[in-house]
Amino acid sequence: MGPGVPPDALLLLIAAHFLVQWKSECLFLNGTQRVQYLFKEMYDRQEFVRFDSDFGKFVAVTAFGKADADIWNSNEQIMQYQKAAVDFFCRHNYEVNSYKAPKREERAIGRRSEAFGEELQNGDWTYQLQVMLETQPQWGDVYTCQVGHVSLEAPITVQWEPRSSSSARSKLWTGIMGAVIGAAFLAVGLFSYLKSKKATPIQTPAALMD
Repeated sequence: MGPGVPPDALLLLIAAHFLVQWKSECLFLNGTQRVQYLFKEMYDRQEFVRFDSDFGKFVAVTAFGKADADIWNSNEQIMQYQKAAVDFFCRHNYEVNSYKAPKREERAIGRRSEAFGEELQNGDWTYQLQVMLETQPQWGDVYTCQVGHVSLEAPITVQWEPRSSSSARSKLWTGIMGAVIGAAFLAVGLFSYLKSKKATPIQTPAALMD
């Protein structure tokens, strides 16, 4: 249950879908001249107890953590371990590694509206946030969704092209067939009219016959 915490101090958690997390922090002021060490315990992403080297003991953040704070503060082995963490954990690891975050490029995308969902658990101590983007597709447009993360060797890119639905295709073909049939009837009617007009004899006026 974290550095120096024996098994008998474990907190029994009944709800299996909730997560217990421990987080150690080192706060440096003027290099290693002044160091504050924090050991935090969280349940379902809410901190409820912490060890603060400035106080030299565990402090309950919520009422839920008071029992753990009392147990750990009375354990001499745990207290020695946590107090020594300022040196062997914080000062020892100071400037051991350096990491430069890659430059992030902001791209402006035309959109109508977007909706953010709530955070969802992945089951492996990570969370995901789903985003829905609404836009007005245009014929020939190609849309690309790209996801980048430090854990990925390269961004994940998914390309999407708008396609008409089956109902839209059905309506399109119905319209085309209707236009073809209408044109056929028009052609037949026009042909019949011209044929009948050509076959009608021209009558000579009676005055000319006399």
